Amino acid sequence: MKPFFLFYYFFSAVLFVIALPLLIVLSLKQKYKESIPARFFLFNNPKFDVTNAIWFHVCSLGEARALDPLLQKLHNEEVVITTITQTGYNMAKKYNAQVRYLPYEIYLPFWIEPQKKLIVLEAEFWYMLFTVARSRGAEVILLNARISDKSVKKYMKFAWFYKRLLQNVAMIYAQSEVDKNRFLALGAKNIEVIGNIKLAGEVQKTKEYKKPDGEVIVAGSTHLGEEKSILDAFFAYKNHKNAKLIIVPRHPERFDEVYNLMNLYAKQYNATLSRFSEVKNFASDMILVDMMGELNNIYAISDIAILGGAFNSDVGGHNPLEPAHFGCKIITGKHFFHQKELFRYVHHVQYVEPKEIASALEKAKELPPSMVTEKINLEPVVQKILEN
Repeated sequence: MKPFFLFYYFFSAVLFVIALPLLIVLSLKQKYKESIPARFFLFNNPKFDVTNAIWFHVCSLGEARALDPLLQKLHNEEVVITTITQTGYNMAKKYNAQVRYLPYEIYLPFWIEPQKKLIVLEAEFWYMLFTVARSRGAEVILLNARISDKSVKKYMKFAWFYKRLLQNVAMIYAQSEVDKNRFLALGAKNIEVIGNIKLAGEVQKTKEYKKPDGEVIVAGSTHLGEEKSILDAFFAYKNHKNAKLIIVPRHPERFDEVYNLMNLYAKQYNATLSRFSEVKNFASDMILVDMMGELNNIYAISDIAILGGAFNSDVGGHNPLEPAHFGCKIITGKHFFHQKELFRYVHHVQYVEPKEIASALEKAKELPPSMVTEKINLEPVVQKILEN
């Protein structure tokens, strides 16, 4: 084994020991009750029982969902998938593939079996994953690869490390020319710009709901702090008495917290409030959608979409293609650095600060619906994956 490999493994083991008390505490939380025991203690997380397969690694829900059009073109191939988050795992389980959580790096030399290809999406750059997978015979490909504006300084500061990591990568399919140039600066080779593969996905709804009377405003994929700004804006909005506000939090463990916040506003403004899981209708002034997998169905009956994840500085935004597909007028924040490439293809979006959401709701009357006009070609990627 090379000295750097041994040093990195030892360093990772030390970090694991230091973080052990925190990991135990976090594993008690609903959000992490499956992923942390699986990733850090290998609980119900055995090796894949196949070899020479096509292995995809994704982080969370969005990347797992983005695999769909690609997997449809690989339906005759043996596929395995690893994820980081529980929502990503649940999405990946819908495919015809073995699914596991990616173990922490100290386990990978003992956990990884030989596979034909390893396709890693977006910015999941794990030294042990790349090194061990390649040493076991996998060709490593980065797909939808990106280096965000927010992260680029960190990557350049540790360019010596990422240069070593990227030596294991055979091909990089970057989201944009900017991303390509950043990878080149880190010493990467064989880079092709194909755009964001999420553009290849077919946006679908799973249920048909009747649009309620009046204007329908959906706050989709919201995070902590964003709901308060949206509720303040909604009740400051001149048309709020003729509108309905539907809130769909990003993380299910926050459903009760968000409902309690909405209830405070309901009492203050004498508005009606309901949980969608209990009533399955949109009769109330405000509705909390406390069920997974409903967001596209809600976009389909909405006039305006306030897209969360970009009003705080630490999330990076969420996928705008879905509300745009259903013709919603999109309002979002200015911190959409992880979705920058996707927003390039979506027209008529308002980018505002939290305190400007109410005025954006007023302005939405004058704007046409948001729309997507681009598609990408996945065939070069498919051919590369199928190469022997």
